[in-house]
Amino acid sequence: MKKFVIGTNDSGQRADKFISKAVPKLPKSLLYKYIRKKRIKLNGKRCEISTVLCEGDVLEMYINDEFFSERSRPEESFVPCSTDIDIVYEDCNIIIVNKRPGIDVHKSCAETEDTLIGRIKSYLYKNGEYVPEKENCFSPAVCNRLDRNTSGLVIAAKNAQALREVNEKIRNREIKKTYLYVSPSAPDKSFGTERAYLKKGGHNQVDISPSEKNGYKEIITGYRVLAQNGGLNLIEVRLITGRTHQIRAHMAYMGAPVLGDGKYGNIEANKKYKVFRQLLCAFSLEFEIEGECCISSLKGRRFVCPEVDFVSKYFKGFDIT
Repeated sequence: MKKFVIGTNDSGQRADKFISKAVPKLPKSLLYKYIRKKRIKLNGKRCEISTVLCEGDVLEMYINDEFFSERSRPEESFVPCSTDIDIVYEDCNIIIVNKRPGIDVHKSCAETEDTLIGRIKSYLYKNGEYVPEKENCFSPAVCNRLDRNTSGLVIAAKNAQALREVNEKIRNREIKKTYLYVSPSAPDKSFGTERAYLKKGGHNQVDISPSEKNGYKEIITGYRVLAQNGGLNLIEVRLITGRTHQIRAHMAYMGAPVLGDGKYGNIEANKKYKVFRQLLCAFSLEFEIEGECCISSLKGRRFVCPEVDFVSKYFKGFDIT
């Protein structure tokens, strides 16, 4: 028998969702079977699948030990990661960091241990804000992802409530994201809001269509050209929707690819300027929060990257704030 005492970061979710995360080796078919047969109990009584857990609840699972894996010691996973992160803002619920290009947000392969979320967890662990031994299944998590070679602002949640609420605000477009990038060519118009349709394909690549097709999802991208220097253009992008590789693929489709992008970009231009990582930065976050939540105090605030290296290099003197 295994007993879980529901903590602050476990509350507010359905029983089956919690069990799936806390006991990942347990197949869903068995999970529902054991709930029906009362081998999983909540506070000593029958547990319903849809029951929302509260702090202090006791969940007892009378199932085979084989489904419970030993938790790895924290020092064997993220603790050795560097705590070298550029903190733009921090409070008791979230932390906003400026991600440098060349670091993965999450672990992408067996050899990659040093990730952005690993560094954030290590930082919080060493500050005493994250104690894995006291958590059943929660760990700090990022709310917005960036590609390995994209720099810029990333929000990470320190607790489950913040994770849920920030993700909801992002979905509701109450947190506005603005990007800057350099392109070797300009779009037909100096500003605008364009719609298209995007579909994920193979080899971690997407396809763009001007019209709706089966399997394609609508994308909406707002942009404006901020500055020009020789053959280069500094372009600001506001994402109305947030799909995989949306900026890189959609702007390339509009004739203004990201300089240094080897997947959707202009290879000849990349060679000409000797740029081989995409010059794209998640530059600012604006909190237009509605209603009360754990990040309500950020309503009306805007956070920006302290510096964008490619702006200072190619558009010296341009004020990006």
